[in-house]
This record gives sequence, structure tokens and C-alpha cells, in this order.
Amino acid sequence: MKKSILLTFVFTLLFGAASFAQTNTQKPANVAAFQWLQAETKDFGKIPQGNPVTATFKFKNTGKIPLVISNVQASCGCTTPDYSKAPIAPGETGFVMATFNAASSGTFTKSVTVTANVEGGSAVLYLKGEVETKSANQ
Repeated sequence: MKKSILLTFVFTLLFGAASFAQTNTQKPANVAAFQWLQAETKDFGKIPQGNPVTATFKFKNTGKIPLVISNVQASCGCTTPDYSKAPIAPGETGFVMATFNAASSGTFTKSVTVTANVEGGSAVLYLKGEVETKSANQ
């Protein structure tokens, strides 16, 4: 009797653990999805001090519902973002643009966080490079 109870308990435990181990690999149906059409990092290389640079990140909505960007936030005041304000229908494209004001010399890495109705709620884009100091005779 004890053996059958023990076997039933072990079977139930193993069966329960196996059912929890399975994962859902399908995308949720109620979200949009970014598919970036180029790299999510723009490397400007060396740029002259005082010359702003702009990166445009284009994306396609690969989700099943319109993609709505609710906010775009740069990591500092030296970067100004712009973006597609209208909802992006499934299969259509939109953009996020960021302009970096190259006022200070030195290397830089700036992030731009895009909040939208996508899985995870946001995506992060990056601008990087090196601002070269203007020489005194320029």
C-alpha cells in the first residue's frame, strides 16, 4: 500500500514538473514588434567638435497590431530625439532619429530608449563615436 502511494506521489510530482518546464515560444498576439532595418548602434567614428550629427534608425512593424511609440528618451540633454508619431500599421515602416550635439571633445556613447507597445515595452538604440577638439587655428 505504501509503495503505491509513493509511486503515485512520485508520478504526480514528475508529471507536474514536466508540464511547468514547457515554454511558450509564440509571440503574444496583442503586441507590435520592432524589426530594425539596420544596426541598432550608429558609430560615427571621429567627428569635429561643434558639428552635430544625426542618426536615423528605420524599423518595420512585424507585429499583428499597429505599433505606437509612446515616448523616446535620450540619455542626456546633448541628444535630441524625433520619431514617427502616427501608429505604424503591421508591415509598414517608421523611424527614430537622434541628433547628437558634439559640443564636448572625447569619446561618447549615448542611448535612446524607445517606449512602445512591443514585447518588453521598449528598445534601446545607441550613438557612439569620438569628438575631436577643434584646433586653435580653425
